[in-house]
Amino acid sequence: MDGTSNLNGVARPDFYRFHQGEKLLPFAEAEYEARLAALRAVMAEQGIDAVVLTSMHNVAYYSGFLYCAFGRPYAQVVTAIDTVTFSAGIDAAQPWRRCYGDNITYTDWQRNNYWRAIVSVTGSGKVIGFEGDHMSLTQKALLDAFLSPSQTIDIAPATMKQRFHKSAAELELIRAGAAVADVGGYAVRDAIQPDVREIDVAMAGRDAMELDIAARFPDAEYRDTWVWFQSGINTDGAHNPVTGRHLERGDILSLNTFPMISGYYTALERTLFVGNVDAASLKIWNANVAAHEFGMTLLKPGVSCAEVAHAINEFFAERDLLQYRTFGYGHSFGVLSHYYGREAGLELREDIDTVLEPGMVISMEPMLTIPEGQPGAGGYREHDILIITEDGNENITRFPYGPEHNVID
Repeated sequence: MDGTSNLNGVARPDFYRFHQGEKLLPFAEAEYEARLAALRAVMAEQGIDAVVLTSMHNVAYYSGFLYCAFGRPYAQVVTAIDTVTFSAGIDAAQPWRRCYGDNITYTDWQRNNYWRAIVSVTGSGKVIGFEGDHMSLTQKALLDAFLSPSQTIDIAPATMKQRFHKSAAELELIRAGAAVADVGGYAVRDAIQPDVREIDVAMAGRDAMELDIAARFPDAEYRDTWVWFQSGINTDGAHNPVTGRHLERGDILSLNTFPMISGYYTALERTLFVGNVDAASLKIWNANVAAHEFGMTLLKPGVSCAEVAHAINEFFAERDLLQYRTFGYGHSFGVLSHYYGREAGLELREDIDTVLEPGMVISMEPMLTIPEGQPGAGGYREHDILIITEDGNENITRFPYGPEHNVID
């Protein structure tokens, strides 16, 4: 026991270590040591004594542990010699089994035992790194109160830049994820027919992917894999939830499969039609496919995200379609999800100056949304995942795109 409080006359620990079972990590220990070494190099350069990581994506990236918060705080502390995750008692020893390094469990016998546990590792009066894009004002005030840091430094930009560059082990997992996304895509396509509900099609894709992930990664934890499948007017937004709408002949469809493997996100997104596609829709669809193909040729080392965005903007403007574009043209892949994490500095937008480098992984996903009442109404989107290589890129998405393949009879 590392600290105690008195509860109704009984001494209770503020925090403790509960370790049982064997460790099962997404990657080899050497992978985590390499990641921590890179983080510690940043810490040494900036004079940081300890880093308090609090986001799901960074805790997962540096330890392998993907926490389930449910309103409770979690963390990983990295010092020059230690790496310790901090978890709530409700999780028992699962966080220890799924993290690289040590784990401390904090109790809820009194408020803020979480911070009492953390200061037991960081010490007080130190220079502390924290995630400025994740930590709330309330938690930052508690960090200051309990750790009494001599200085706090936002470590989030440096960790994001580190996550841009994928290791060989990460690339292997991402390739597997892209293959799983394709499996889900074929299951979705097979389930499409008039009068079927969106939810039924989505479930077919999700089930197929979860079974495939379990076969590929028998020691993993299985959660968070999902499908967005939209039809008709519901295709107007890229992130519109699944509904019970029934498919109709002539509907535009948006297939989106998202396997999650140990916190790593991959995706497949395709435009399809039920039965037939009208001439106006076909014209828009072909234009978006052409933009997709053009965009993929731009993804190579030395080109900035902004340059890619501007080039595709010009492509659409020449065809009088730019006004129908609704968001950027692609984003990074790695430890991220629809409810945690995003490498905002590696997105294909006009305001992002990051230069593409070998080992980065990025999508190409142009989308056009034509409003209801206009010819060709609906949302059109194609999405492939590309690994930046020394002299170009490698497309790891295999599911076909375009009218030749995705008009479903």
